[in-house]
Amino acid sequence: MRTFIFSMMLLLTTSLSFATENLMSDTSSKVKLTTSLGEIVIQLNPEKAPISSANFLTYVNEGFYNGTIFHRIIPGFMAQGGGFDTDFNQKAVHDPIKNEADNGLPNKRGTVAMARTNVPDSATAQFFINYKDNSFLNYSSPTTSGWGYAVFGEVIEGMDIVDEMAKQPTGNRGGHQDVPQTNIVIEKAEVIK
Repeated sequence: MRTFIFSMMLLLTTSLSFATENLMSDTSSKVKLTTSLGEIVIQLNPEKAPISSANFLTYVNEGFYNGTIFHRIIPGFMAQGGGFDTDFNQKAVHDPIKNEADNGLPNKRGTVAMARTNVPDSATAQFFINYKDNSFLNYSSPTTSGWGYAVFGEVIEGMDIVDEMAKQPTGNRGGHQDVPQTNIVIEKAEVIK
């Protein structure tokens, strides 16, 4: 009887292990950004940020980010990209998405979040990578000032490249501040295994 129970527990554990592994592989996606400074790999979190992750993947799969720049870099704060081409023309985007900042993912160093205007549900293609823990960007309440910025992924390779971006001189361009004086280009964005 003990052997039977042990066998059943082993079978159940193995089945659960395979189910968990399959669930993880189905719900996790990685995106590689090949930039003019090097490669950055982002692990998306579609479980906690399904709308933001799907939105980001749509733009990646359409080739939208290819040839865009990181147009706003503030050392000790964040690096923002995904909206302008190398001539500083803003690209046409899809409709805004729902803000998922209440998903429990904090804006900590290395996380990737959706950029937006002062309107909570206004994020489209632009995203930013946090240089430090920016807790003031986290969700605090369902109000205009409390919505925060939705984290949907994290840099798992290439944070040294993101840090290198912060060392580049910036200035004003096209009515924007903190723009790198030499373009930091996303040459290619692609989904990887």
